[in-house]
Amino acid sequence: MGALNVLSAAKVKNAGPGRYCDGGGLWLYKRQDGGAQWVLRVTVHGRRREMGLGNLQSVSLKKAREAAERWRAVVRDGKDPIKERERERRQAARKDHSLAFVAAEAFEARKSQLREDGKAGRWFSPLKLHVLPKLGKVPVEDLDQRDIKNTLEPIWHIKADTARKAMNRLNIVLQHAAAMGLDVDTQATEKAKALLGKTRHKPKCMPALTWQDVPAFYQSLSECTVAQLALRLLILTALRSKPIRFCRLDQMEGDVWTVPAENMKAKKGYEQDFRVPLSEEALAVIEQAKPLSRDGFLFPGVRRGVISDATMSALMERRGLEARPHGFRTSFRTWCAEKTVTPEDVAEAALAHVTGNKVSRAYNRTDYLELRRPLMARWGDYVTGKAANKAAPKA
Repeated sequence: MGALNVLSAAKVKNAGPGRYCDGGGLWLYKRQDGGAQWVLRVTVHGRRREMGLGNLQSVSLKKAREAAERWRAVVRDGKDPIKERERERRQAARKDHSLAFVAAEAFEARKSQLREDGKAGRWFSPLKLHVLPKLGKVPVEDLDQRDIKNTLEPIWHIKADTARKAMNRLNIVLQHAAAMGLDVDTQATEKAKALLGKTRHKPKCMPALTWQDVPAFYQSLSECTVAQLALRLLILTALRSKPIRFCRLDQMEGDVWTVPAENMKAKKGYEQDFRVPLSEEALAVIEQAKPLSRDGFLFPGVRRGVISDATMSALMERRGLEARPHGFRTSFRTWCAEKTVTPEDVAEAALAHVTGNKVSRAYNRTDYLELRRPLMARWGDYVTGKAANKAAPKA
């Protein structure tokens, strides 16, 4: 090693732009704009490393020399000073690595993969409601399967789906923590599942009207209110509620309605716009709804925006029905299976479901629009009673 402590305080203060060596790998870089930075050059594991030690304004020559000697000692121990400093910083910031903090970071990192950047909060809510109130302040590195088991045990059997989602989100958070370089047990959720055992909960299907009961209910929707017209269009198209609620007139072209991808349920596989063939009855409903439209939305809310997600459900509940709007998709699909000879791919496409594996989908890119057109027309005839005296529809 060459001479040490070559620079003087006066030299450091008065030197112009350039690079000045103090010895032992400590350098002062002065820039044209007047800024200056201390840099330590070392060789560790045969690799040259440059380590910033701070700017001249906040780090004096004396402090720079002390820091340089400290990190040279780390190199003599065979360690990378930059990685060692990062490790020390993580250790010092460990109080900020609570489960709540890391969970928020993991959520932020996943937002681009979630519908509307996760604004609805559905991804984060299982953690927020069932995990963070008990474990939020626990350092994520201290989290183990017993903590998770004790936290989710109260809902493991009675709210199995929510518990499953919470466990899934927690696993993602632990994987994120590991990616941050934290010493976490990435198998903690699997171990917790083993401790909790298999859930006794039996999932319930969405309540739905039988397909035989749909015509009578549809024909009871005789008022031209936003809620009744929206529900009629939902039944006729077999769509989920969001595309209906956010239906815009500028999405229609002739007898085809193109639903934007953001209004579809992307996690089911649809990450693109979805074309819906409109039957005569569906077009008639749209015409009836046009005078009620506002700001381009076919089914506006009372004050602003669009009708709420609960509007159509509330209508059915007021009529004493257990069934809910989403159940009409089941009614439609069962009708397809029992009263038509519609190919499965076509029937599933009508529901915007994805069939086949990734390879088959890569080659089969059709949405079966032309085959779905007569199917939806026959469904429209059926629910309106027009097909009552016709032969059973065949697709």
